[in-house]
Amino acid sequence: MFRHVKKLQYTVRVEKPNPGLANLLLEQFGGPQGELAAACRYFTQGLGDDDPGRKDMLMDIATEELSHLEIIGSLVGMLNKGAKGKLAEGTEEEGELYRTITGAGNDSHLTSLLYGGGPPLTNSGGVPWTAAYIDTIGEVTADLRSNIAAEARAKILYERLINMTDDVGVKDALGFLMTREVAHQISFEKALYSIRNNFPPGKLPPIEQYSNVYYNMSAGEGDIRGSWNADENFEYVADPSPAVDGGDGGATVNLPSDQASDLENMANRTASDRSLNPTTGAELGSTQGEASQVNSPKPRS
Repeated sequence: MFRHVKKLQYTVRVEKPNPGLANLLLEQFGGPQGELAAACRYFTQGLGDDDPGRKDMLMDIATEELSHLEIIGSLVGMLNKGAKGKLAEGTEEEGELYRTITGAGNDSHLTSLLYGGGPPLTNSGGVPWTAAYIDTIGEVTADLRSNIAAEARAKILYERLINMTDDVGVKDALGFLMTREVAHQISFEKALYSIRNNFPPGKLPPIEQYSNVYYNMSAGEGDIRGSWNADENFEYVADPSPAVDGGDGGATVNLPSDQASDLENMANRTASDRSLNPTTGAELGSTQGEASQVNSPKPRS
């Protein structure tokens, strides 16, 4: 059961309207790193989790993310208040109204025209929100790691948005939201490490022969060694060769005789003749082709 409380989790105080900033804030409303995506991600994970403590945490954080969505939506609405009234009542000359809502030099005029200054479920570029942003895979250790990364990405976006405005009230609210991303990140990390066997993800063990091997696949000047490829952590292969399994590196399949016969007939029918050098349409339309046509004598009538 959900029950909406009419007061925000954090007080929103906007100094003055700013449609351009409102448009940028949509990144955290309907964007891939935004609050709706986070709420849906954790909500669906919580519904499917069988651990009571983890389920409780996921549902708590999912619900808080909806509170953050409400804060961002309120910020967008407040920043668009002036443009909303002007658009609705037509109190300015057309050219002046256009300059008012496009002063920030971005697509804020689209937000104002299409959505009347309200917060649409799009990112700052107008791309509609999609469930494809939800990357839950149903394996808790993989999902918790993804959640940690998602909170980190959202924290960085809030930093960038804070640096985009001098509105003290907006910066204050964004600072709260940014800080909550850090708190959630800690919760997810604690939950991950409370699972004793949390790496590697899943149940099947990795193939031991390849699990601690580092292949230097970008060989040349600039090869760097560190803990990510150190000898004490990995078997370092400086010059890897194909077919590390000891095979010939090819790809084969055992086909039934009828399918093998069909495949051979198709290969024969579509085989290329390497002795041919046909003139192509691209060559006929090239500059060289035009020049040869100009210089060639015209046929007599």
